[in-house]
Amino acid sequence: MCPLSHFILFAALRALVAALPHPSFVSIPLRRRSSLTTVDGAFDIDKAISHLAFSESKISSRLRSLGPISDTPAVHPTRRDTGSIPLTDGNNVLWYGTISVGTPAVDFLVDFDTGSADLVLPSSSCDSTCNGHTLYNPNTSSTAASLGQTFMLSYGDGSSVQGEQYTDTVVIAGYTATNQTFGAATQYSSNLQSPTFPADGLMGMGFKSLSIYGANPVIQTLIDNNVISDPVFSVKLASSGSELRLGGINSDLYSGSLTYTPVTQQGFWQFDGDAISANGNATLSSFTAIIDTGTTLILGDLDTIGPFYASLNATDLGNGFYTLDCDSMPSISITIGGTTFSLSSTTFNLGTYPTGSSQCVGAFTATGSLGSACFLFIPACDRRADHGHPSDTLILGDAFLRNVYTVFDMGQSRIGFADLA
Repeated sequence: MCPLSHFILFAALRALVAALPHPSFVSIPLRRRSSLTTVDGAFDIDKAISHLAFSESKISSRLRSLGPISDTPAVHPTRRDTGSIPLTDGNNVLWYGTISVGTPAVDFLVDFDTGSADLVLPSSSCDSTCNGHTLYNPNTSSTAASLGQTFMLSYGDGSSVQGEQYTDTVVIAGYTATNQTFGAATQYSSNLQSPTFPADGLMGMGFKSLSIYGANPVIQTLIDNNVISDPVFSVKLASSGSELRLGGINSDLYSGSLTYTPVTQQGFWQFDGDAISANGNATLSSFTAIIDTGTTLILGDLDTIGPFYASLNATDLGNGFYTLDCDSMPSISITIGGTTFSLSSTTFNLGTYPTGSSQCVGAFTATGSLGSACFLFIPACDRRADHGHPSDTLILGDAFLRNVYTVFDMGQSRIGFADLA
């Protein structure tokens, strides 16, 4: 075949490929871990207490790094299309999927956690606490670089995560974050050990001011490098069809319109809500909350959770948990930005306790080690002093998020909610 014929054939093939439809996003399956409810529908109180301690400590360990909110939305040039990751729920406790790190790339399962901001993976130098996980080995990655710095996270159950900081290439849903800072753990906390924690690590999706490394989270690196189309990510968390979308919103996954509310303090995804109601009666007229995909429960201090359950004649189970009659579980709704979102009975009901009884545990849980809302959120203390009432701070985990489609808009510093389709 003559050179001209080669050229014509190549041009024709290239034109054919260009004409073929291309997907606007890449899907990565995410998997689940054990639930707070056993197979027979009973509430696993030991596992719940462990999860509660981990959630409380995770939030507390990052409070000191909160930074000021920016009044000016970020402006970004045009980027490539959105990318989506199908989420698998860890039996409604954990939402995780696959990323790849290093060159050549190695796949890791990570928990996508809006209640933190850092990527943590188990290191090849980790002790036995990392057994069962895929390990990150910087010596086998040509793009790895040590920062010569260590890190440590301590948790309320006495366990900790510690290790060394590196930069390397991180790929998520086909998008590449170069020179991404992350931690390679040489010791894992009990809550991150296999098989309790089937994912290999955690990928924080909070704001940079929450980072213990003082570095960009992966999502911010993608935004700053003009990789994703918009500085937005959105999630659907459900028993099926769950998805994390980077750089945009999937309008097929929600009904009606999105209700947006501003982030009141960057770091966590924190906002002010209108009311929480039980059986149509408002039990809380205003509150401050953060959205945390890494928490399965709805957490608040005793001054908030206690009166909520008292209005329902609930029984105090201890350790922050309460039970109600399984046949008369209340209808719960949360109003944000003037729009009311209902919690399904399956998301509010954590199961029977004790096993085989007629009493069920509610998802609203009183925190202990976090103390008052002033200890939780310094800005909330300022608002309490100004308005003369408790700040009523809550952590809204999956018990709420499994009822709504949620949009995290980093560019305009706001959160959007809509009913699931």
